[in-house]
Amino acid sequence: MTKLRCGITVSLDGYVAGPNQSADNPIGEGGLRLHEWVFPTKTFLAMHSDAGGGETGVNDDVLRETFAGLGATIMGRNMFGPVRGPWGPDPWKGWWGDNPPYHHPVFVLTHQPREPLVMQGGTTFHFVTDGIESALAQARTAAGGRDVMVAGGASAIQQYLRAGLIDELELHVVPLLLGAGERLLDGVDASHVKLELIRTLDGPGVTHIKYRVTKATGR
Repeated sequence: MTKLRCGITVSLDGYVAGPNQSADNPIGEGGLRLHEWVFPTKTFLAMHSDAGGGETGVNDDVLRETFAGLGATIMGRNMFGPVRGPWGPDPWKGWWGDNPPYHHPVFVLTHQPREPLVMQGGTTFHFVTDGIESALAQARTAAGGRDVMVAGGASAIQQYLRAGLIDELELHVVPLLLGAGERLLDGVDASHVKLELIRTLDGPGVTHIKYRVTKATGR
């Protein structure tokens, strides 16, 4: 069966987004600083522009590996956009413009039904209203044997961890204190989740720590 993976950048004090997410601050106040290690990499620039260039090395290798072998992505509605409640007559189309960087099906967890949103470059957003397991089943079907990524935000990842559905968790830990916002592991019962270290890699401005996730069998 395909693996359900999660790779996310986290501050040293455990936050994956700053407070007060809005259209002006999509990752919350101060949250953009979490991803400064990503922006100069060759892989990031290739995904977001045709300019070419960019840095190679550990950070680029890790980012490239993150997207290799992926066939679908799952995200929470908060990651998709800042709009709450009904979608409205001119619904939000995501942060990423007409050609999002996913280039495969993306399943958005939401309580508000909406028709699929077809974008350029092979990305189609599907809006799932019947829970995380349904989203995962649909994503695995769409992935066609490739892996599925839970991209965020914190609430979506917590739900999948609590349900014991994530197979691999990679944390990109940056030496930054946000002090407030969305903490990654709030509400996750340590007695039900066991992390087995796969590897640790140091890159410029970030440490990449990959874990295998299994169900704890007791203390």
